[in-house]
Parts: sequence; C-alpha cells; structure tokens
Amino acid sequence: MHGSGGSLTRSGLRGREVELERLQALITSVTHTGSGGFALIQGEPGIGKTTLLTEAVTRARAAGFSVGLGKADELHHIVPLSSLAACVLHGDQPLLSGDTLVDLAHNHDQRIWLVERLAEAIEARAAGMPVLIALDDVQWADPLSRFALKQLPTRLRTSPVLWMLTGRLEPAGPVDEVVAAATGNLPKVTVPLGPLSGAAIGQLASDTLGATVDEQVRDLLDGAGGNPFLAVEMLAGLRTAEASGELVPPGLVVGVRGRLKSLQPSTLRFLQMGAVLGRSFGFHDAAALCGQPSATLIAALEEAVRAGLLDDDGDHLVFRHDLLRQAVYVDIPPSARKALHREAAHRLVSAGHQPIDAVPHVLKGALPGDEEAVALLRRAADDVLPVTPGLAADLMTRALELVPSARPLRFVVGEQAILCLTRAGRSREALSTGDRLLACRPPLEVFSRLQAALGGTLWNLDLAGELHRRAETALAMVGAAPEIGARLAALRALALSRDHDLVAAREAGETALRAATAIGDREAHVLALSGLGEIAQNAGENAVALERFTALSAIDSAFLPEEIVARLHVDDFESGERLLLQAAENAGAMRQAMMLWAQGQHDLGLGRLDDADADFVTMERLEDDVQVPVQQVNARVIRSRIALLRGDREAAREHLVAAQERLAVKPNPGNTAAVRFLEAVHAEADGDFGLAVDKIRQVQQEGFFMRWRLLRNWVDSAIRMALRGAEHGLAEDLAAQAEAHAERNPAVPTATGIAAQALGLVKNDLAMLERSVALLKASPRPLVRAAAYADLGQALLAAGRKPQAVAALAHAHGTFAESGADAAAERVQRDLDGAGAGSRRAATVQRPVQGWGALTSSEKKVARLIAEGHTNRSAADALVVSPHTVNTHLTSAFRKLSVNSRVQLANLVMALPDS
Repeated sequence: MHGSGGSLTRSGLRGREVELERLQALITSVTHTGSGGFALIQGEPGIGKTTLLTEAVTRARAAGFSVGLGKADELHHIVPLSSLAACVLHGDQPLLSGDTLVDLAHNHDQRIWLVERLAEAIEARAAGMPVLIALDDVQWADPLSRFALKQLPTRLRTSPVLWMLTGRLEPAGPVDEVVAAATGNLPKVTVPLGPLSGAAIGQLASDTLGATVDEQVRDLLDGAGGNPFLAVEMLAGLRTAEASGELVPPGLVVGVRGRLKSLQPSTLRFLQMGAVLGRSFGFHDAAALCGQPSATLIAALEEAVRAGLLDDDGDHLVFRHDLLRQAVYVDIPPSARKALHREAAHRLVSAGHQPIDAVPHVLKGALPGDEEAVALLRRAADDVLPVTPGLAADLMTRALELVPSARPLRFVVGEQAILCLTRAGRSREALSTGDRLLACRPPLEVFSRLQAALGGTLWNLDLAGELHRRAETALAMVGAAPEIGARLAALRALALSRDHDLVAAREAGETALRAATAIGDREAHVLALSGLGEIAQNAGENAVALERFTALSAIDSAFLPEEIVARLHVDDFESGERLLLQAAENAGAMRQAMMLWAQGQHDLGLGRLDDADADFVTMERLEDDVQVPVQQVNARVIRSRIALLRGDREAAREHLVAAQERLAVKPNPGNTAAVRFLEAVHAEADGDFGLAVDKIRQVQQEGFFMRWRLLRNWVDSAIRMALRGAEHGLAEDLAAQAEAHAERNPAVPTATGIAAQALGLVKNDLAMLERSVALLKASPRPLVRAAAYADLGQALLAAGRKPQAVAALAHAHGTFAESGADAAAERVQRDLDGAGAGSRRAATVQRPVQGWGALTSSEKKVARLIAEGHTNRSAADALVVSPHTVNTHLTSAFRKLSVNSRVQLANLVMALPDS
C-alpha cells in the first residue's frame, strides 16, 4: 500500500496551522523583545498537544533558542523535581549537570532556595541566547516541579525565557495553578485544541494510506471524533486488519487490541508489566515483574518496538503515547493491577531504587496491614520532607491509614505524621491527628511522646495556653523517657513566655535548660533556649535575650535571624550587619523569609525606608510562596508606618487593611497589639484623638505597651496621642514603662534616650528633652534621633529660644528628609516656617511616580547593574543582599520605567545623561 510505511510523527499537524502560527508569534516576540513569554497548549488526550509542542520546539531551536524539553509522567508524579529534571538536564546544552540537580533536590531544606538556583541557571543561559523550557503533560507534574513552575516564569519575566506547557482540560487542577501564577506578569498565550476538521482527518488518512481514501475508511474515521491520535491508531489497526483479512471496528481500545492480537503472548505480558510500571520504564524492571530473565524477553521487546507500541531510547522504554499505555493497562483485571503494583514497589526497592520511586505503586497496591508499605512510605516521607513537606505529610497520612488501630506501630507512624503535617503548615490537621491518637488511650510513654510532638503544632496555632496545659499534664504523669520529659519541660517554658508572670516563666526555662543539657538532647536544648530567648525579649531584657539567641544560633544556624534581631535590640547594628553578610553568603542554610525580616528590621532601624519596605515586600512574597505566614501582620504594620512617614496615605491605608485581614488569620496578642497601635496612628493622622487614645488603651489590654517589642521604639508616638487626647494619666503610665525598660537596658542608648524623651514630653521638661537628644547621639537609629530633635525644637520654640529651636528642627528635618520620611520632614518644615526659618531650607520634593526619578537609590543601583549585564545573583553579590531582594527592586524598577526586558532596561540606562 502506498505510503503505508511512512512516518506519522508530523501528521498530527494537519489542521493546526493557525495554532502553530500563534506559537511562532510568541517565539518571535521573545526573541525580539528580550522578555519572557508563556504558552499553554490545552486539550483532551490524543488531540495533538505533544505533536504541536514538538513542532514549536523545532521552530524555537531553529530560531536560536536553547531548548529544555521534558514530559511529566502519570506514575512518576511524586518524585521531587522529576518533571522539570528533563527540561534542565537534557538537550544539546543542559542547563544543569545531573550532580548539581541531585544536590539541589536533596541537600537543602529550602524550596525557595532551590527555585532561585534554578532561576539563576536559566537566567545565566538566557544572557547569551533565548531559552525555551517546554514541559508536556503538566497536569502530572510532581509537587516540587509545580511549585517551581508557579515561581519561575514570573521570576524570569525580564529575560528571554519562553515557557511552553501542555495540559489536559481539568478544572481547578495543577495546570490552572501554574497558569494563574503567570497571568498578568508576562505575555501569555493559551492555545486550546479542538477536534480536527473532516478535511484534516482526510489528509491524515492520505498521509498514512496513500492518495486515495475510500468511503469505508472515511466512515470508520468518523468514529475518531476529530481526535488525531484515535484516527492514527484506527489507521494503524486498519493496516493490521488488511494484512490479516479481518474487519476492524472503530474505537481506540478496540483499535489497539487489533494491533495487540497479532503479538506473541509473551510480548503482550511484557507490555502489561510495562504498563503497570508507567509510561517510561526500565527493561530489567519489567522483566523482573514478569518473573523472567531479561535475556528471554529480548524477542518480546523487539516485537513491541516493531509494532510501534514502544520506543527505546537506550536508557528507558517508553509507550509511544499515554493512551497506548492506558489501553494496555485497562485490559489487566483490577485485582491483578493492585497486586502487580505492590509487587512492582517491592521489586524496585530490591533493585536499588529510592523509596520515593516505589511510592506510586505502594499508593495503588498496598492494603491495610501492609507494614512493608508503611515502612516504604515513612522512608520516602523522610527523604522528601526538606523540599516538599506537603508531599511528606500526604505520604504519612496514607501510611497511618494502612496501620490497623490495634497495632502499637500506629502511634509511631502517627507521631511522624504529626511532625510532617506541622512542617507542611497543616497544623489544624496535625492537631486533629494527634487528638485522635490520644483518644485511643496509648501507654503513658507514648502519650508523652505524642504531646511533645504536638508542641510545635500548638505553638504555630498560637495556642500557648493549651500548650502549657498539655505539657503540664504530660509532665505530671510517670513513664516518659528522659529526653521527652526534657522537651516537655522546654515546651512548658516556651508556652509561659506568652504569660504575664515572666519570672515564673524564666525559672521554668532555666530548669528545662539544665535538664536538656544534662540529658544531651539537642531538640530539648533548642526548645529551652528558644523559650528563654522569648521570655527575655518579652520581659525587655535585651542583653539576656541576645545571650540566649546567640547560644541558640550556635547550636542551629536556622535561628540566626533571631540572633540578628536581638543584636539590633541592643543597638549592635555593626554585628547585625556582619551576620547579615554572613547569611547572604550562605543563603541555602537559612530561613530566608525570616532573614528578610531581620534585614528589614536592620534597614528600618538605620532609616533606610526604601530598603526596609522592599525587604518586607520580599519577605511576604516568600512566605506566600511556601504558604507559611509568620511575620506578615507585623510587616504590614511597619509598611503602613513607612507609608505614613513618606506621606502616602493611600498606601498606608491599604497596608492597614491588609494587616487587619492577616490578624484575623493569626490573632495572637502580639499581632493584636501591633494592629491596634497602627489603628491609633491612623486615627491620629485623621485628627480623631479620642479614637487614637482608645486604641492605645486596647493595646494595653493585651499587655503593658512596652511588652510588645515592635512598639518599644514608638512609645513617643503613643505618648503624644495620649497628650493630644488629654489623657495625661495614660501618658504618665507609658513614660513609666519606658523608664523601666531603660533601667533593664542601661547600656542601650536608644532605650535610655527614648525614656528621657518620654519623660520630657509628659512633664514638658526641656532639660529632659535635651538629655534625650544627648543620649540618642549614641543611638544608631536616625529616625528615633530625628523625632527627639523635633520634640526638643518645639519645646525650645515654646521657651522662646528660637536660634536653638531652629538648629534642632533643622537637624530633625534633614534627618527625616535623608531617610525619605517626607511627611515627617514636612511637619518639621511647618515648625521651621512658623519660626521664620523656612527660607533657609528648600521645601521637601517628593519623588515622582514614573520614570528614572521615581526609582529609589537601591532600585537605581540594581537597574545599573542589570543594565551592565549582571544576573540577579551577581547583582546580589555586588550589593551584598539576597537575589530575592534584587528581584523585588527590579520588579519595582521595571514597573516605574514601563519596560519589560533587560534589553529595554539597558537601552534606557545607557541613554541617561549621567551614563
């Protein structure tokens, strides 16, 4: 038959000319603009998504793109980063080496860090040529690859990186998540594939069977419903039928069965074992599942390849299409499938595969009581916990379901499930799991272990009172192992850090620390030091807190952010900056969102408002990425205050609303106090001093004002509100709290200076305000100094000492203006104008909204570095900040400059007069 031996690989393009041109236009756009792009090819199975993607990849490669092409697999959708691995490891110029990828996927406990490293590799390649990352069947992508795909297109939108994905039509599935993350951030094309026209199906038949296609064949092909793969399989079945003289009815499975009928029984069994293993499988693994030596199945392999059912790439065997595999798979009886999957899991592990490789088969084949399956799930959960805690939690939940309730193993598995669920941010689920296990009345030793495992869960849920009650109950029972007793004692101290009696809390913490040290249990040691640090911070004993957190970060470097913030509380910004530099050089080992919180506190303290705002923006984005919000309420409170200092009332109001919304999710006392204070600040700005005072009183209902670390340097604002609201008693109380805080921290200039400022405001004592300014000269916090100078200037004016008043006010104005606190500077300017000294200083000029002048100093530095050809990583190294912060500055710069690519940015920067 004419054409019967021709290739079908390009026939699926029949009738797809319009769709191909849309993809070609996106390829051309990325090439010409130097910015990113995103395309999704979507449709039902067999509709031609892979064929269209393959042709687009060919065109991109011809256009000079560096191409990474991969395919997600239905049965391998659990292994972390397996879906993206092919995209970055294979091709003429792999983006990463295999060893590097293994290092990324296994040696670091930061998903964010891993994605950033992938971004750097792609960005570096894109600096020399456009890059195409193409992934087929994204609906089956593993969780870590999906996480990366939600971050990377937006992260790399300013580089010539094109993302092409194919996916099935599934509502609210992984495909929608990835597309939603990219929407609005870079040019996006969605290419829906519908049924082929009758004319296109006819062309397919002509390609396959020759120039003449009779009416009988056309009638047969009507059953394909315009699906090119079904049509091709029917035509292939028709070849087989013509050769054997049999009639072939329409339908895919029947068509495939027609092709399978001619195969040897050994070949069919081999294909069925391969279908159990997945679309891609190893020859030796399938042979083992067949229970035969590999050598005896070579003939079966050859026949399957000749029949066009399998491709052999030298490393793996691959079903030519997912639908082919599924057609073979559905012919295996369901009970046999389950047994084969269970056997496949055993064989894979026995052959040296990682537990995670066997997990898909365990999930399909394990029955309750299968302890080997439980052990495999536990090992796999341990392996993936660092990079995909959500997956680890899912695996442990399934493992717990497989353990009958009467077996002691249930409590061991349950404890691990609690820890994984908590790590994944699913604390409510962890607590529910723990309580169900406790309801089974476990032995006392197990009861104590479960309560200790739930400690972190309860702390994350802000249930300090419940944590205290449970820890006390468990400690009162006899039978706990020594290390569990030490952990419970430390958890009790941690819970007491939120209590009003911090003396008792400290005593409990010291006792817990001695027990942990004596036993040598690292977890108990960490918990005890963490509790003691929290207690000291809440008591305002900054030097003690620093001692505790320094010891803690020496044991576990993940607590370096706490040490840095503790150093800032004692005005040791020099050491804080040194530690931040150290962290920037070793970002993979740190809690990056918390490091950005520490960086933001550092920049805020030094009056770098623009940088602090960018730090908190980045921190919130990273917390959102991993869905573990910790400091978002406080960050929004600070950003609202920054916006008010700048004079941006609209942004300040938006941040207030965001803080209130986040408070509803995490309503602990500290967050509540911070939001109530911010509401007071806004009420004052609106001129409603009565409401402002009421909000300050609400802060004190949560605990005395100076209990809240975030508010201590803002107590002067609270005192001014009280005085303006004619609440002198409240003002005196606040000043007394500031004085007590200074007595606890006599070596901290900010604390002693603010105490003097507070007393000076309450007593209207000029000498005390002068003392405040003198003390604060040693403080590294310029905005605190500026506020004290402004208060002194106003008091000097009232005392008739105009020259000294003008000098103090001018100092305050200059400091506020230098920090970008334009609204604060403007208020001081009005005082200067009232003193007749306004002509000495030009009015504050606010930054424009668009254009080069709208950029902050840091944004300009980043823009110039990127324009010079730096990647985000090299720019971060040059500025000694994190690549995430560079990305935040760059995103803002692109928005203000109305550019979309690094090429456009470079052209703009080079055209500046000072370039």
